[in-house]
Amino acid sequence: MFADSHCHLSFPAFDEDRPAVIERMHEASVTLLINPGVNVETSRNSINLAREHSFIYANVGLHPHDADSGVDAATFNELLELARNPEVVAIGEIGLDYHYPENNPLQQQEAFRTMLRMARNLNLPVVIHSRDAWKDTLRILDEERHSALRGIMHCFSGDLEIAQECLRKGFRLSIPGTLTYKRSTLPEVVRAIPLESLLTETDSPYLAPVPFRGKRNEPSHAAIVAQTIAEIREIPVEAAAAAIMKNTISTFELTLS
Repeated sequence: MFADSHCHLSFPAFDEDRPAVIERMHEASVTLLINPGVNVETSRNSINLAREHSFIYANVGLHPHDADSGVDAATFNELLELARNPEVVAIGEIGLDYHYPENNPLQQQEAFRTMLRMARNLNLPVVIHSRDAWKDTLRILDEERHSALRGIMHCFSGDLEIAQECLRKGFRLSIPGTLTYKRSTLPEVVRAIPLESLLTETDSPYLAPVPFRGKRNEPSHAAIVAQTIAEIREIPVEAAAAAIMKNTISTFELTLS
């Protein structure tokens, strides 16, 4: 019923109790999960986890925080080979993050462009991370634009104007648990844009929604995000969940058994 479009279930935070986390996910009726990579190692782990579970799909990516730590041509070649595995449904997470001044913006931008071109060559959607970097993110998407460029803005944090610009560029918005935070600006976005443009995510183990804020996030909490979207839009949760599941399947071009 519910979908988690972005959950790092293969991260070490879940090593001690991953089967129990998956069981709670099923109990919460979260039936579809997209597990992104952030570098070579985590991308490989994501593929391995997807091979073990039919309801999990993998992404191969290079997070902007990993883009300036010894990345070279060999890194991109290895990511390309991983991305050719049948379990991989998108290139991500990729993008720009200027929140921490020690990160190198120019290296991030070059890696972002390389990964966008990889997605184009493989005809895969992209999962984009943008934090304190919307101007450059949108500019690079314009400069690297092609007819098949598509995907989601992961953990969307922009305002309504940015949301509408992302939609014009052909992207959907993935809404995280921060939607439930008291000072969140996301309710305005969720209320204003078409339901057909929304996905739900947890970004587990990060950004747990209320009432779990401050604790480890889990894929079961994708149900809370969907329920909050339904409340904001004043529609039945079943209608919200069905539309979001349809959007997720469409975005990642999944064929569910």
